[in-house]
Amino acid sequence: NYTDDVRIFAGCLTGRKHWPTVAVGGFPVPRLAAALAHSVLEVESVDDDAMRPRHFCRVVQEETHAPFTGFNRAKAAVLELAILVSRLGMLPRDKIEAEVAYLSIAIEKTAGEGEKEAWDWLMQRVGEHLSAEDASGEDARG
Repeated sequence: NYTDDVRIFAGCLTGRKHWPTVAVGGFPVPRLAAALAHSVLEVESVDDDAMRPRHFCRVVQEETHAPFTGFNRAKAAVLELAILVSRLGMLPRDKIEAEVAYLSIAIEKTAGEGEKEAWDWLMQRVGEHLSAEDASGEDARG
């Protein structure tokens, strides 16, 4: 699924897993209703490595549903925050706070409802992380 709905990216990192789907004719798996395009993959082989398993796939169908017109500043800021949230356990508090402060400018100036909702979900996760750090009295990375 290829999408520009940043709520889906944010949702993947905050436990929101139930998104509207649409059937894909001839295949047993649906696609996201919000997908701009989708590819149906068939697994050809699996490298079942204990540390980093890999699936080798081939594309068996592709379809475009709407054009990708790019990410505005707010969507880009949400994506950057999503990346930051995925690395909270690896980053020092000052880096997290500085990045959030910078990215919030784009949200304040350009975000629509969807971007604000996604931002809020991610900021809740940031807040939980920083609160856990405060409660432990040390950097939550360790």
